[in-house]
Amino acid sequence: MSATAANHNSRYPLLTAIVLALIVAAMNIGLWWWGNYPRGPEDWHGKVGGYALSVFQRYQSPFKQDYPSDDEIAADLKLLHRYTDHIRTYTMRQNPQLYRLAQAEGLKVMAGAEIDKRLDNNEREIDLLIAKARAYPDTVTRVIVGNEVLFRNDLPPEQMMLYLDRVRAAVHQPVSIAEPDYIWLKYPELVQHVDFITIHLFPFWNGVPVSGPSGNPHPALDQALGAYQQIRQRYPDKPVVVGEIGWPSNGDRHEYADPSVSNEAIFIRDWMNAAKAEHIDYYLMEAFDQPWKENLGEGRTGAYWGMFNADRQLKFPLTGPVVEDTSWPWKAIAASLLALLPMILFARRFSRFKLMGRFFFAALIQLACGLIVWSATLPFNFYLSWVDWTMLTLLFPAQIAILAILLINGFEFTEVLWRRDWLRHAGMLTPDPPEKQPFVSIHLACYNEPPEMVQVTLDSLAALDYANFEVLVIDNNTKDPAVWQPVQAYCEKLGKRFRFFHLEPWPGFKAGALNFGLKETAPEADVVAVIDADYVVRPDWLATLTGHFHDPKVAVVQCPQSHRDFEHNRFRRMTAWEFDGFFRIGMHHRNERNAIIQHGTMTMVRRSALEGTGGWSEWTICEDAELGLRLMHAGYELVYVDELMGKGLTPADFKAYKSQRYRWAFGAMQILKGRWQWMTQKGPLSAGQRFHFLTGWFSWFADALHLIFTLMALFWTAGMIAFPQYFSLPMQLFLIPVIGFFFAKAIFGIVLYRARVPCSWYDTLMASLASMGLSHAIARGILHGLTRKKTSFVVTAKSRRLGGSGFAAFAPVREELLMAVALTLCIVGMALGYGTRYIEGTLWMFILAAQSIPYVSAVIGAWIAHKAGDKAG
Repeated sequence: MSATAANHNSRYPLLTAIVLALIVAAMNIGLWWWGNYPRGPEDWHGKVGGYALSVFQRYQSPFKQDYPSDDEIAADLKLLHRYTDHIRTYTMRQNPQLYRLAQAEGLKVMAGAEIDKRLDNNEREIDLLIAKARAYPDTVTRVIVGNEVLFRNDLPPEQMMLYLDRVRAAVHQPVSIAEPDYIWLKYPELVQHVDFITIHLFPFWNGVPVSGPSGNPHPALDQALGAYQQIRQRYPDKPVVVGEIGWPSNGDRHEYADPSVSNEAIFIRDWMNAAKAEHIDYYLMEAFDQPWKENLGEGRTGAYWGMFNADRQLKFPLTGPVVEDTSWPWKAIAASLLALLPMILFARRFSRFKLMGRFFFAALIQLACGLIVWSATLPFNFYLSWVDWTMLTLLFPAQIAILAILLINGFEFTEVLWRRDWLRHAGMLTPDPPEKQPFVSIHLACYNEPPEMVQVTLDSLAALDYANFEVLVIDNNTKDPAVWQPVQAYCEKLGKRFRFFHLEPWPGFKAGALNFGLKETAPEADVVAVIDADYVVRPDWLATLTGHFHDPKVAVVQCPQSHRDFEHNRFRRMTAWEFDGFFRIGMHHRNERNAIIQHGTMTMVRRSALEGTGGWSEWTICEDAELGLRLMHAGYELVYVDELMGKGLTPADFKAYKSQRYRWAFGAMQILKGRWQWMTQKGPLSAGQRFHFLTGWFSWFADALHLIFTLMALFWTAGMIAFPQYFSLPMQLFLIPVIGFFFAKAIFGIVLYRARVPCSWYDTLMASLASMGLSHAIARGILHGLTRKKTSFVVTAKSRRLGGSGFAAFAPVREELLMAVALTLCIVGMALGYGTRYIEGTLWMFILAAQSIPYVSAVIGAWIAHKAGDKAG
């Protein structure tokens, strides 16, 4: 952006924000219009050839023995008579009054008897068929004995021929049996026992699309006409009637055939015009949507074959262009209005971002609002069962949470990529002369740490280029004297600056040890610095950073956690770069609003602030993050300096890596519960600080949601495989936002890593694998932290532990391995049971595969750690 444009934006931020929001809102409406672009099949004028008719109303079903009244049937017949003079029925025992009412309305009926394996029922159906044909000779103009009986293999052809001969002898109307076209080719002898041939043509079930390339623009219509002509040519002496033909307006995609209102309109209008030109006698399948037919084995599609919906409204016009969703303008406007004010507020509040950044996040807000409107309205396009509504009720709040997480991640993405400058940037300072240096008390808490590792850390502290400091080594609860006594001796060797304390027994974990150290701190100390026992610090750490404490508002100076000795160990390398991402990206993002997470190493705290706010909290296992929040609440500033002033060791193996992240997640929930009011109510914390501490852990909540959703998905998939009559494929409504979130989160993470973390593509991908492998540990930490008060403080092992067999490598990831196996079995089961016939089934398998990635990543990470440990050994 040019300097002139930047100045203009800064002078007129509100105007720029309004214009930007209106542009995005207009684009949103344009996308809705594009998605519902009018499609123009040839107009239809005149009467419909006929309708296959089932007169059950919206909530009625033969399975519930709930049948329509005379008035309801009469109203349906009156409505249909406006469009056609002919209807077709399928059973004589259900709604027998229909023939009387059809006669009164003046409709002609092709009456059908329901024939199946129930021989007694067949007899009753045939007797009633004969009786009605005789009673209403002017109304019943044709007779059908059985519908797709041979297609279902209910009875042999010989039995059906006997039934046909019997009915032909008893009635004066022409008689037939209704079957798909290929059945007539398979059983040519059947033709001798009928007066006309009735065929069913369904290009949809053959997986043929309505529209094709320019060379074949009407593949579904062409197939239907081809099948009809084949029967005509094979049996030229018999009249041919198309007993069923149509297209569903909704439901599950079948191969290349897509159910939609526009596709139904195009196919039916094209078919009626072609049938008129070819003088084809036909009955559209069907008059009214029948929601109860979802239970007949066709899946969700079975409910949506009507030209009218279940509320008796015509789904599409017979002339003029066709629109998929006639209510799209209201939905588009609602989505734009819902997003308009948030977009304006964001673009105005963050006018310091580059224009592209403001546009991107405004578009993200608009997308979220559009998905909310779409998700809230789409269910009303379906005839949902109580099971579907239950799933919707459970998952809709989860979708809102997913969108919230997406916006939070998107805000970080926008600020990091499209800021002009960091507002709060702190760096290294010119060292003070010794007489002006604050006195620093460095506290190093140990628990069962290898003496040689601690000695390396002590050597680096002894080499500090700083005059005024002391080092307190606090060993708490190490049982073996052979571990802590060498450290004590080493401190004595280093001189009076180094003081050693062994505490046993001692409560409060690390916080308890640090509180003890606080009491032993030299009276003249102004600053307390904390490092871990495995860190090697730079000599200029204190000299170049303590100058920040000359500002009385500053309570904390925090440097990144960083690592050493990882370059030639694949596991340590991937974890080192995974850690680095937060300090290069997330900490800068939080630092803009003085909301950094204080960490328990490479941190310096003003002593008076630390003691004045109560010291280190022993009620949480993340005492460092809690202290940072408490100091912000007290009105202090926390300074983040992105300089690698010290380097430690990565976790020794995958078990240590997992336990560390579990502890952080558990502690975060302790803080969230313990300081809930601070984060949700106005007070000393700024809105930005409350935002970061309330939402900063949302990505971890996403891991918890992932675990819950995966368990639900396993249950639902098992149900779909074992009991498909009760468990239907999830609607796209549930699937698309989840898939979109998966891709968006992956893209955000990788793009930010490439922009901010100085590592190779290989290291980026391996860091992503390491991060995903922690998902299950984080989810358990979040859920346990929300439901439990305390847990054990497990110190992260940094030195290599003795390995075991290859099988033992997976011991730390037993649960992840079981989840990965379960998801794999579900994918195989779905592939065998559903294949790729339905887009929802394919999407569901994709989601199961995506859900397995964190668990597979954990298994791979554990194996890499095991092999890397073997090489180190």
